[in-house]
Amino acid sequence: MAPSVRTVPTKPPSKAVQIVWGWHRGKPDIQHVGSGRTDAEIELLKAAAHRIIAGQDQPELDLDLQPLDAEKLAKPTRFGAGSSTGVTIGDLRMGVLIDALTALYKGLGFDDATDSDQVFYQQVIARLVEPTSKLDSLRVIEEIGLEPVSYATVKRRLPTYATEEFRHRLAEALAVRADLGPHALVLFDVSTLYFETDQGDGFREPGFSKERRLEPQITIGLLTDAHGFPLKVTAFEGNKAETKTMIPVLQEFMATHQLKDITVVADAGMVSDANRKAIETAKLSYIIGEKLPEVAYPIRKWMEDHPGQAPANGMILSWPVYDGPAGARRKAITYYQYREARAKRTLRGIDQQVAKAKKAVAGKAPGEAKQVRRNHRRATVPET
Repeated sequence: MAPSVRTVPTKPPSKAVQIVWGWHRGKPDIQHVGSGRTDAEIELLKAAAHRIIAGQDQPELDLDLQPLDAEKLAKPTRFGAGSSTGVTIGDLRMGVLIDALTALYKGLGFDDATDSDQVFYQQVIARLVEPTSKLDSLRVIEEIGLEPVSYATVKRRLPTYATEEFRHRLAEALAVRADLGPHALVLFDVSTLYFETDQGDGFREPGFSKERRLEPQITIGLLTDAHGFPLKVTAFEGNKAETKTMIPVLQEFMATHQLKDITVVADAGMVSDANRKAIETAKLSYIIGEKLPEVAYPIRKWMEDHPGQAPANGMILSWPVYDGPAGARRKAITYYQYREARAKRTLRGIDQQVAKAKKAVAGKAPGEAKQVRRNHRRATVPET
């Protein structure tokens, strides 16, 4: 029987990858390769298992190495520096990975912007290799073959990284390498980070949470160029409305880089009526994406001109809109795009809602029938 690779469920969501070398009296001869939690980890373990199986068919190269004594084993040396009786690997270094990440780090200008700050460099590299805490990042740095700084040094440097001056130097380095041009197109969006505490401090405060959490939080705003290249990261109070974060970021960015005009792209939640007026007052342009509450005139007109015809996937209609008082009106263009996949999801959602409503009316929805009967009983009990 040829060896095979199998996966066995363990503690959810983990799975174990095993090699079954054969069977003896109804029991498998198993070699455990490892356990993984994600599909990617499982596939890597499977690949390792197949390499183990393939290696069994290869002849072993006899290096005629004699075993090392206990004293020599207690004093490991670097690869290549061992005695004639054997070779001991004292440490490993992920040279290709380190060199690639370091080249990117320097290519973005971070090394010059931070005056070759090794603490910041190690924190960035560690989070690219394995996103983890500041304390655990020291373990990551050591595992890839670098000499980590002390945790006390990391904590001592944190106040410097929190200053506006330090963040400005990083943003300036990124902007130099971004595709801005005379009329920059930028993207802006926000997210929130919550903290495991019950008390706010004026900056970490409870606010609107997309995860519906009640803990204090902060709001993080990210500004990128048209290709998604990051330009600036800004932090705001956790109870500050998303719509009040965009204008200050845009104005500061334009002043810093001496831009005369930018076009900001955001979703409808970011661009309120007040923000639109503020953007227009600053003579800036904006592009927003939003759902329509009703069928717009250009769509109705197309349907009237093409009765019984389905729109082509990706079809785009445009319509000019003029806003503002006479003599100072601004022209805006609204684009309508038809997506077949989105239309199917919308129709499926409508069908599900209609079916749910019909069941509720008929008293077939879970809990609906009991609630109707309970209300009926309450209504028929005579008053005393």
